Amino acid sequence: MQLSISEITKLTGGKITQGDESKQVSGVSSLDEAGQTEISFLGNEKYFADFLATNAAAVLVPAGLPSVPENVVLIEVENPSYAFAAVVKALATQQRTFTPGIHPKAHVAEGVSLNPEKVSVKAGAVIEAGCEIGDGSEIGSNSVICEGAKLGEDCLVYSNVTVREHCEIGHRVILQPGCVIGSDGYGYELVDGCHVKVDQVGIVVLGDDVEIGANTAIDRARFGKTVIGAGTKVDNLVQIAHNVQTQKHCLIVSQSGLAGSSKLGNYVTVAAQGGVGGHIVIGDQAVLAGRAGATKSLDGGKVYAGFPARPMREEHRKMGALAKLPDLMKEVRALRAKLEKLDPTES
Repeated sequence: MQLSISEITKLTGGKITQGDESKQVSGVSSLDEAGQTEISFLGNEKYFADFLATNAAAVLVPAGLPSVPENVVLIEVENPSYAFAAVVKALATQQRTFTPGIHPKAHVAEGVSLNPEKVSVKAGAVIEAGCEIGDGSEIGSNSVICEGAKLGEDCLVYSNVTVREHCEIGHRVILQPGCVIGSDGYGYELVDGCHVKVDQVGIVVLGDDVEIGANTAIDRARFGKTVIGAGTKVDNLVQIAHNVQTQKHCLIVSQSGLAGSSKLGNYVTVAAQGGVGGHIVIGDQAVLAGRAGATKSLDGGKVYAGFPARPMREEHRKMGALAKLPDLMKEVRALRAKLEKLDPTES
């Protein structure tokens, strides 16, 4: 569970500007908390003071940085944050063990398509009839893969995950603990004064390299498919409604919500607590800032803020004007008082 500095330079494409390449690291940490066996990174100038005082064994740094502090190995890389992520992944891969086989306390129905020598099924997991599980995939404790669902190769399904009937999961998908893929969409019709449930008979399709955060719910389509495009990363506590479709490499951050039949283009970001209304389209590379609410379709390539969401500059002007409102009200009251004191015959 160690990496040498020379191994890290090969992994990150970096070069040593200070220190000994034979030094070993066994962990990762922040600049202010790293110890003498850990590696950190400098990705933002506001942490430069922490960098000068760090006790880390090594630090990934951007080009052109002075060779300080002493006694720390400095590795120059193009993108310190990304390089650090590669090191984290390498160390985590070393620490995580994949043990193929089906635990005796797991339940795998007859007719499930999987190779027990290449798949890991933990205690308490349930895989129902008609499922297909790709090689290299791991099903965590107490997770349920419902009838007819399909998982691709090298998927990591953590504990207490539910994948509902007939949903399709691509390759290298990560499902964090407690998420639900394919729960019923929220659909009711008011009939004779009662809310009558509308059957949800579609599925959810997750593309390759998708990650779904803890306790996130993605609803199955009323009919057809709810689709999460390849490379999309969904944070914890997100609600994605029936028949939503995202294209590739979107980022959907914690506590956000996408209403039914909304569509996101490629590389769209919905920041924390953002919302997208039903049946609207968000263009490629658009960004919804935190708590922004899209109530109509929005063009791609722009940053939006506020509710209803509008271009960031416009929202800033509005907020700036609102900040001046108390002073303006004082001026109005003062002017009104002066007017009331004027003699009407002089006006």
